Amino acid sequence: MIGRYRIVRGTRPAGDPLPEGIRQDTRKHTAHILRPTDEIVAPFLADPSSERGFAHFRAAYLKLLEQRLREDPEAFAKLVRLAKGNAVFLGCNCPTTKQPDVRRCHTALALDFLARHFPELQIEHP
Repeated sequence: MIGRYRIVRGTRPAGDPLPEGIRQDTRKHTAHILRPTDEIVAPFLADPSSERGFAHFRAAYLKLLEQRLREDPEAFAKLVRLAKGNAVFLGCNCPTTKQPDVRRCHTALALDFLARHFPELQIEHP
């Protein structure tokens, strides 16, 4: 199973426990295969409520994932194998004050991408 969780700086709210399973940080500054790049995140975060900005972010991020899948299919296969036998959670800071809609988070887009490319995976959407 693969889903997402919210990474919290400081003390985690009592009503928002960490999920049980393998947590992977997929934020832009990591080396994770599903991380976005600053070049696509920065323009989106400049105006996160813009439909046009989100559409551009979504298209650029999915294009990036397609490219990475072509260039490094084994990294995706490794993630799929891990998620078939474990509960895996992709982490990001969203929702935040600046970007409050978790459906606009790259982790939600990544889960949609994984569902399309690896239909055998159990996906937990936000």
